Amino acid sequence: MIWKPNVTVAAVLERDGKFLLVEEETDDGVRFNQPAGHLECREALTAAVIREALEETGYTFAPKYLIGIYNWRNEARDVTYLRFAFAGEITGHDPGRKLDHGIIAAHWLTPDEIRALETRHRSPLILRCIEDWQAGKHYPLELITHY
Repeated sequence: MIWKPNVTVAAVLERDGKFLLVEEETDDGVRFNQPAGHLECREALTAAVIREALEETGYTFAPKYLIGIYNWRNEARDVTYLRFAFAGEITGHDPGRKLDHGIIAAHWLTPDEIRALETRHRSPLILRCIEDWQAGKHYPLELITHY
């Protein structure tokens, strides 16, 4: 049997010292996450993160950096995720846009507010990606090649 991880993308958006998280319905109840989702067939990673940010928040996102690549195994679900986290700029917002099914709201939160919600994070990668961004970890998008 061939094993394959689930490839996901996440947008780490910072504005005025706050980070954008989505509050969403999951199988485990209401959880918080970065705007994130699965890579679709034939989709470039940067196109996926642009799409997910818009669908989940109504914000238009222009990725500028790769923060990191994260391999996380959710033992309870028997699933491995390979997450590509991006940072960049917000270039627009459509507050009237209907958000993806399951998304309750998008919230701008301080790092302290995000830490206070840690028991309701969808994964441990949320805080790790923010901390990596704050530590200055960012890499050029040219590291990624899409054929």
